[in-house]
Amino acid sequence: MALVDFIPSEGQRRIADAITAAERYTTGEICVHVTPRCRGDVMKRAARTFNRLHLYTTKRRNAVLIFVAYEDRKFAILGDTGINAAVPEGFWDSEVEELSRYLKAGRPVDGLCEIIAHMGERLSEYFPGERDDENELSNEVTFDNGDEDDLIDDSNDDYGNLE
Repeated sequence: MALVDFIPSEGQRRIADAITAAERYTTGEICVHVTPRCRGDVMKRAARTFNRLHLYTTKRRNAVLIFVAYEDRKFAILGDTGINAAVPEGFWDSEVEELSRYLKAGRPVDGLCEIIAHMGERLSEYFPGERDDENELSNEVTFDNGDEDDLIDDSNDDYGNLE
């Protein structure tokens, strides 16, 4: 299945618009990355993707990545160190459950848009919007073809910049 079969162009625009809307109320940065495969641990792969995309470069270290490996039916939600220091453990549990339901129902765009809206609301409690806040990261969906999995040694537990 190709990316456009999983998230068509119009769906990608809806997701980018949802991110833009959610970020109006928070300095937090929400990113969505999609790949077909994730052979190893999804959290490790999400952390590598987080680092590869330089999501740790935000001023407040308050980026969050929604990582989806659609062919392998895996996903992860990963916050940067600033978010993890501010929010309680299990902060993303409701978003994980909700996205899981949407993905199982074959409605990835609706699910991503819904949890992005929730994330914006919840992040605004810890990282409220500011008048002069700049959008530090692109709101566009990023993707890869999954070939990175072929090069990964999953025995390495190094999460890089996400200590």
